Amino acid sequence: MTSELTVAIHAAVYLAHKNVPQSSDELAVNICTHPVRVRKIMAALCRAKIAVSQEGSEGGYRLCRSPQAITLRQIAEALNAALVESKWQSGDPEMSCLVASGMAREMDKIYRSLNEQCLESLDRLTLWDLLQDLFISQPENIIMKKKEELIHENLR
Repeated sequence: MTSELTVAIHAAVYLAHKNVPQSSDELAVNICTHPVRVRKIMAALCRAKIAVSQEGSEGGYRLCRSPQAITLRQIAEALNAALVESKWQSGDPEMSCLVASGMAREMDKIYRSLNEQCLESLDRLTLWDLLQDLFISQPENIIMKKKEELIHENLR
């Protein structure tokens, strides 16, 4: 799994939890990475219609859908992330030995199959699932209340 996928999932879970737009600086502090890296990853999530960017003093990134409706597969696909891959291949397709000339092709088939299995697993996990796991001891704090919700509650 790539670190970009980890950053993207972390950012999306944090956005769901905070429930108000967050700047790349705010996200970067929580993720412990650089804001430029966050902006690059968030741009991919915005292109995939998982998040949206708002300008202005109340601006930042926010999710386009509820955390229950966003799967980790959608995030992985937004980043075009290969979950299982090899940067090196053995053998040489020009060699006469069938093992040497065919092993890279066979391994590629295995990696494609493993990738699909990983994506199928990620399709069964939502941001909501992660939030529930993170806040198992404090379920009332999974999604923070917005300022206007707090004001409304105080008026009751």
